[in-house]
Amino acid sequence: MPASPASPASPAPPSDIHVRLPDGTLKSYPAPATGRDVAASIGEGLAKAAVGVKVNGRLHDLDRPLPAAPPKPASPAGSEPLDLAIVTRPRADKQGRSKGEPDPDALYLLRHSAAHVMAEAIQRLRPDALLAYGPPVEQGFYYDIALDPPLSSDDFPKIEQLMRQIVQESRPFSRYELDPEEGLNKLRQENNKYKLDNAQRAIDAGADRLSWYVTGDAASGQAASGEADTGQGAKGSRDQGEATESVNASPPSATGPMGPSAPSFEDLCQGPHLPTTADIGAFKVTSVASSHWRGDVHSDRFQRVYGTAFFTPADLEHHLEQLEQAKQRDHRVLGTKLGLFAIDDMVGQGLILWKPKGAVIRDELQKFIMEHLRRQGYSQVFTPHIGKLELYKTSGHFPYYQDSQYPPLILRDQVEALADEGCTCGDLANLMKQGDIDGYLLKPMNCPHHIKIYSSEKRSYRDLPIRLAEFGTVYRWEQSGELAGLTRVRGFTQDDAHLFVTQEQLNDEVMGCIELVKIVFSTLGMTDYRVRVGLRDPRSDKYAGDPAQWEKAQAACGLAAESLGVPFTKEPGEAAFYGPKIDFVVKDVIGREWQLGTVQVDYQLPQRFDLSYTGSDNTEHRPVMIHRAPFGSMERFIGVLIEHFNAEFPLWLSPEQVRVLPISDKFNGYASQVAAALRDAGIRVSVDDSNERLGGKIRDAELNKLPYMLVVGGKDEAAGTVSVRHRTRGDEGATPLEAFIERVKTQVAERTV
Repeated sequence: MPASPASPASPAPPSDIHVRLPDGTLKSYPAPATGRDVAASIGEGLAKAAVGVKVNGRLHDLDRPLPAAPPKPASPAGSEPLDLAIVTRPRADKQGRSKGEPDPDALYLLRHSAAHVMAEAIQRLRPDALLAYGPPVEQGFYYDIALDPPLSSDDFPKIEQLMRQIVQESRPFSRYELDPEEGLNKLRQENNKYKLDNAQRAIDAGADRLSWYVTGDAASGQAASGEADTGQGAKGSRDQGEATESVNASPPSATGPMGPSAPSFEDLCQGPHLPTTADIGAFKVTSVASSHWRGDVHSDRFQRVYGTAFFTPADLEHHLEQLEQAKQRDHRVLGTKLGLFAIDDMVGQGLILWKPKGAVIRDELQKFIMEHLRRQGYSQVFTPHIGKLELYKTSGHFPYYQDSQYPPLILRDQVEALADEGCTCGDLANLMKQGDIDGYLLKPMNCPHHIKIYSSEKRSYRDLPIRLAEFGTVYRWEQSGELAGLTRVRGFTQDDAHLFVTQEQLNDEVMGCIELVKIVFSTLGMTDYRVRVGLRDPRSDKYAGDPAQWEKAQAACGLAAESLGVPFTKEPGEAAFYGPKIDFVVKDVIGREWQLGTVQVDYQLPQRFDLSYTGSDNTEHRPVMIHRAPFGSMERFIGVLIEHFNAEFPLWLSPEQVRVLPISDKFNGYASQVAAALRDAGIRVSVDDSNERLGGKIRDAELNKLPYMLVVGGKDEAAGTVSVRHRTRGDEGATPLEAFIERVKTQVAERTV
């Protein structure tokens, strides 16, 4: 079927497009102008490297006409200039590797485009495949497909071969738009319920146009409309997720500059994309898993085909090497093998059972952070695991974020009363969705509880800052397909704290939070990290509070980030709705990045809960609230540590620090005496008094990644020594028992890595 052309639009009178570049330079271009036009006007090299453009914080196709700016009479040009930044492919070094960290926006464009290419390849291979959606994700992309019989890894080489052909054809990604009714009619004719549902959801969310991308030339030469970016979904952010991603059931064919042999593939999609398929440097189909429509296990079953893409083959090769190392370090495998934690279907997926050895790691981390919390003047608190819905309605967590929460626990009396009134299950679901119901909720956040502790007493400026800390467990309803061991769970414990401060105290308290994060990372040897400062987008209406307060808070976050002496970026539009935030992105030993600790400034919740303190002027003032969690969550942090250290934990964190290995049964008594002395000194120790030969005992201890083994025999017993063996340094010879004990105690006290 041919690609449908865009509906003709009334020609707009030509006018100049005014843009403001990242360095503040103002430029004007005759309309219609594209991001490529802007790049070319700056320099030939920039135009060659460009793959997209960011307009007012939103990603945009490089060759799509720039949107008209909203009028602003106060501006000399008559309109507010567009804030515009060119998105470029990374520069490569002599080995073909990208220099520095690739731009996340460039990777997004690359992987979104590669997902379309993979979808076309799958449909060429299996014309019966019904494609649902395929967004880019953190490490690549995926496509959900309804297909029977299913694909297997044996199909991957054939899919990749077809993808290479499509890339070599260097086809453009061309956009066209239809009005909602015309678009829905087109989709009804194609009889794909998934894309029809996607389009309807987009329209329900406020879209006044539906957009398609053709991998090739759109029919009638109408590649991209020159209208403003009003495509489907939520106001054109680059990542609308599954709500706007869908493809046609069969690729259309088209003629064009490539000739009749080059097919054209059409996709209902908000975009944006790379300029052409040839811009996809390297790719690989990596795995296949099961999934369900909209993540609902009771709905249609899909296959989820995963892939990844990079701008250079060398980057892809490096990534695949990382994946191989990651398999060997997989915390899910190591955690099970070493007896750290368990996940049981009868308990529930995403709910972690900490076994004794894993509990030791968690406890040591808590004791470590508590030492520094006490030093900084924090007070520990404890709060319940549930709260009344009224609490979360006030905070704004319910019903606005209920899709990521467990369903409310409705009061028995209310259920009975609703049943007597003839309330159906559908009626009840609507009441819950609208928040028009009473009950309790498994707490999704600790902050509302801490706020109520603050408000339980009358506060004076002399009391502030008040710093409340809790290892509080919270619950989120993650989709089953998104769960991943410890790093993506449904119940997790945050090393959470909330500070209530005056405006004058804000800078110093944010710096104190930053200091705590630095201590955590340096103690654990995680020195390779960067910082993201999420700022308010002044053009958006999603942010609450006084702009002047925002400026002060953003300045505090910026100063704190600068003090770290590590790379940081300021990212407008990435603040929480209630205030700016600082996120810490840590790189582990094999080069993967993990978002861990966070510090956030909040003006909104104190207002929602009408918090106050009496100032020195004897009038009431509103405190500022700081949220901070150096670990993020205990589960995710420990999952990252397992993989970072390959479960070879520093001595102070090791669940079992020393194992005593008698060379034969007749020295079991001395081994027990050694273990007792170590235990009395606070050292975690065990004795291997099995009938295994010494070589087998050593191998078992090494497989369990123990820091120290103490081999004891007749000479050791006579001399009061132990023969020390380290997991990486090997045999270290005989050492007096007391000297070894002091050595271990010193290493534990200093928390050496």
